[in-house]
Amino acid sequence: MPRVGLREIYSLGRVVAQGQLLRYARGDRGYTARFEARLAARTQVDHVLTVNSGTNALITALAAAGIGPGDEVLVPAYTWVASALAPLAVGAVPILVDVDESLTIDPTDLERKITPYTRAIIPVHMLNLPCNMDTVMEIATRHNLLVIEDACQAVGVSYKSRSLGAIGHLGAFSFNHFKNITSGEGGAVLTNDAQYFIRARMYHDPGSFMRGHERCNEPLFAGFNFRVSELTGAVLHAQMARLDPLIRRLKSRRAVTAAALEGFDFCRLSPHHDSENAVGLAVIFDDPEVAKSFATARGVERLIDTGRHVYTNWEALFAKRSFHPKMDPYQWANRDIEYTTDMCARTLDILSRSCRVTLGPDYPLPVVKARALALRRALKRAGSQ
Repeated sequence: MPRVGLREIYSLGRVVAQGQLLRYARGDRGYTARFEARLAARTQVDHVLTVNSGTNALITALAAAGIGPGDEVLVPAYTWVASALAPLAVGAVPILVDVDESLTIDPTDLERKITPYTRAIIPVHMLNLPCNMDTVMEIATRHNLLVIEDACQAVGVSYKSRSLGAIGHLGAFSFNHFKNITSGEGGAVLTNDAQYFIRARMYHDPGSFMRGHERCNEPLFAGFNFRVSELTGAVLHAQMARLDPLIRRLKSRRAVTAAALEGFDFCRLSPHHDSENAVGLAVIFDDPEVAKSFATARGVERLIDTGRHVYTNWEALFAKRSFHPKMDPYQWANRDIEYTTDMCARTLDILSRSCRVTLGPDYPLPVVKARALALRRALKRAGSQ
């Protein structure tokens, strides 16, 4: 959980003192605009748009890319449910894909799930663990698909010298209370494509056409209100100073903890697609019962037990209903779409044998080292039972 303190209080106080709470009131001098510029520079993308949640960042990105009725979007079976529900908001349908032992989307199953109706892939960087983006982008290029990165759980994390969220055609960040930087709720859309950015800005603000924005040749369409206030922008602008120190702390603590958990014949560290920049850690066991035993240790969580991130618990998806029958995306699909609890059995198997290990980025390194030794002892006990 990121820190919140005097920087945020000072920025909020300035906004309140100025009496200008609307994000557009101060133009490029406003906190929200300055935050977008700093995040764009940090991630090396041309365009950043702040929105009011990670969910709406995904929806806005899909709309900006022109994803809609009749389209299929490939989504991993292990993620926060919003990754799967976002396509429904634009009239498309999600198709669930297994994860592999990296706990991210499995490229083999991804390619197997492509149909003539597939338009986009949403790879999700869960738990600060990057997807195999080289392979994902190669598959997308070969099949002429769009890639919308869900980097909501990996703000500030790198993959082979590139920022997650900046590799696909569009990216989505979340600034929920539990993310790497936070404004309580909030999100951002990232892209290098000017046309996608114009469409995203139009979609996230019903009054966009009155604000003097450049539209180039993009026809106007009706949008929704996913804007943030300047209060959110002020907190996020202050949080940017905390991001790189947090990533450095996570990296050093991951190295210490990972070293303590290696060398056992009944488990192994989850494979990482960029181990030099690793800031997330999971352990995979041969036996789910050993994983369950290890999960009793403090700071350890077996992934199958997280519930809300496991596709079998996504009741809103399995219901296949919309708020109105005539707005049901499954009626617009080009084929029957069925979801069953065993459709991604490999994902369930992997999650039952996998444990996330929290890294304690706010703990001093001596405490982290002591904690790592305690985790090693817990791992030994679990394996000896």
